[in-house]
Amino acid sequence: MNVRTKNLICACRRLEETTSPAQKWRPQFHLSPPTGWMNDPNGLCQFRGSHHIFFQYSPFDVQTGLNYWGHFETADFVHYQYHQPALCSDEQFDCHGVYSGSALENDGVLYLFYTGNVKKTGDGYDYVNNGREHNTIRACSRDGVNFGEKTLLLSNSDYPGNVTCHVRDPKVWKDAAGGHMVLGARRRDDVGEVLVYRSGDLLHWTLASTITTPEPFGFMWECPDFFRLDGAQVLSFSPQGVEAQDWKYENIYQSGYCLLDGALEGDYTLSEFQEYDHGFDFYAPQTYEDESGRRILIGWMGMPDSDYAYPEKEYQWTQMLTIPRELHVRNGRVYQQPVAELRTLRRTAAHQTVAGTAAFPAAPAWELEVQCSGAAPLEIRFGGDARFRWADGMCRLELGKSGCGRTLRRMPLETLEQVQIFRDASSVEIFLNGGEAVFSTRFYPADDRLEITAAQAEATRWTLAAMEIRKDGES
Repeated sequence: MNVRTKNLICACRRLEETTSPAQKWRPQFHLSPPTGWMNDPNGLCQFRGSHHIFFQYSPFDVQTGLNYWGHFETADFVHYQYHQPALCSDEQFDCHGVYSGSALENDGVLYLFYTGNVKKTGDGYDYVNNGREHNTIRACSRDGVNFGEKTLLLSNSDYPGNVTCHVRDPKVWKDAAGGHMVLGARRRDDVGEVLVYRSGDLLHWTLASTITTPEPFGFMWECPDFFRLDGAQVLSFSPQGVEAQDWKYENIYQSGYCLLDGALEGDYTLSEFQEYDHGFDFYAPQTYEDESGRRILIGWMGMPDSDYAYPEKEYQWTQMLTIPRELHVRNGRVYQQPVAELRTLRRTAAHQTVAGTAAFPAAPAWELEVQCSGAAPLEIRFGGDARFRWADGMCRLELGKSGCGRTLRRMPLETLEQVQIFRDASSVEIFLNGGEAVFSTRFYPADDRLEITAAQAEATRWTLAAMEIRKDGES
């Protein structure tokens, strides 16, 4: 660790120590930054029994800036240890930000792969085709907390000649064939694609193939991911520049996946792009396989370049991550379900048989599960002016003043048989039919009421305890 890194970390610690955890809008069971700004989850992995959740972190301001990698560690998704930033901008090849990337354990060493951002100053730079560097870098650790020497793996001159300066967000994995890496890219003709690399030693990388859609689908594909699950191959990415189509692609930027048939490094076809989440605030998800074989996803509960307001900025912090979700592939789509460990947060349960309208006691943080007929309309009202409705094969999430600029999101769903909602101090995540569809959003409720209207439904609401977060040095 060099002197500049030590000074930056010390400055972070001093700032974080002045931030109270008991501010308004601070979540009880979602990860948020101690201070400043949080965005993309990075480096998700399980290493020596602990889950490590790194994240894009700009500690000195409530907007994205000189990004670090913040770091949470947990054994059970309920009790967390917050560590000092794992990576800082302390080298010439990452001097303007430690951007997104992934983690890989190999022979007892935890490797972090990330994009080092460099922006040149002066006239004549558009920062797309010139004036910018996106370098692929590796750092390593033997304890999962302290990361040593950084190694520059690839720079812009190593990428294909038809791509712009925008090549970033390495996702790395290893199998019997060796090391693999996917990078998101923007071509010079403003078409997004994924670059696929291979390596025999995780140090020297060779371009193996490129993947894109037959017709252009956005100008940039960020945060790529690739995994095999339940007999399917999933190519995940966050395309920028996709126009809205009725109820689809209504956010500024999208996050979703295509099922890939064929070879990642050969002939392939991609299925139609499907969005992971139809809420207002979901972007840049990343997945990993834990030691039990589960495929777990965490996303950023935010949206870049949006006009939405985030009132928690008043308290000098902003943004959060979604709850961890276990993935499965069924019927040609990815299902998402909250990880089972979150059930340990359940406290007081209230059950009602709903035949008309039923109200539950007010609570600031809760989980709700509703079993319904599959055909009859359902409406759930919460937080003063927020409501979720299903009728005639269409889901609608509607927000009033609590949305701070967020108004309506919708999607078709043929039947509705089950709803599971996680409501926190300033967010809500809605899972439908066991994770067939999801809506995630930030919102800022006026009150803690909850009402359900249905012809016939069974509903259980649990109040939820707060997860525990300790900082290094706390007992």
